[in-house]
Amino acid sequence: MMSKKRILLVEDEEHLLEAIKLNLELEGYKVSSAVNGKKALQIYKEERFNLIILDVMLPEIDGFQVAETIRLENSEVPIMFLTAKNTNEDRVNGLKKGADDYLTKPFNLEELILRVNNLVKRGLKGDELKEFNSYKIGDKTIHFNSFELINDDGTITPLTKKETMLLKLLIERRNEAVSREQILETVWNYDVYPSTRTIDNFILTFRKYFEPDPKNPVFFHSIRGVGYKFTDNH
Repeated sequence: MMSKKRILLVEDEEHLLEAIKLNLELEGYKVSSAVNGKKALQIYKEERFNLIILDVMLPEIDGFQVAETIRLENSEVPIMFLTAKNTNEDRVNGLKKGADDYLTKPFNLEELILRVNNLVKRGLKGDELKEFNSYKIGDKTIHFNSFELINDDGTITPLTKKETMLLKLLIERRNEAVSREQILETVWNYDVYPSTRTIDNFILTFRKYFEPDPKNPVFFHSIRGVGYKFTDNH
């Protein structure tokens, strides 16, 4: 029997905490909960989680600080912020602190569950990918550690660090649309704000590398108004 996926839920409005907890448990998750940031960090240190859901406005230590503390030692566990704040500045701040998703209150419980399921699945895919350092697309193999692409005839195409990071992100999230914000956070780390054209150019390069017909891509897709998607049934 598969063990239940574990979620740490941190929310100081107790009625909302109980409603979310109940719905997550009905979905089959094992939920640990806390009503303040200090308690959340204590629980986090004692258990391993597949997802952390954090309210931003928390007593003791706020959600942003909790996320920052967790990210210092764990860059993998998915983090979702729940917040009443809905400004772009807050969203960017949340993503800078290492969040994978951001849901504003009031929210629909069904949407929360869908996002939770996606984040947990994505986290599990990331675990799978860590087990190997290469990935095959068609008849070409990417070697992440050496920044190389081995072609079918044995020749080597060197990859830049940014190309390798973007390939890894798209492959980790394969068959899902990845937003421009997630790419900014993961690949550029907000040091530079590349234009959409910059990311498009990377996708065009990947099509040249991997697609049998770059004009009719089967692997690398631009999703208008959302971001980009790598499709593979690997």
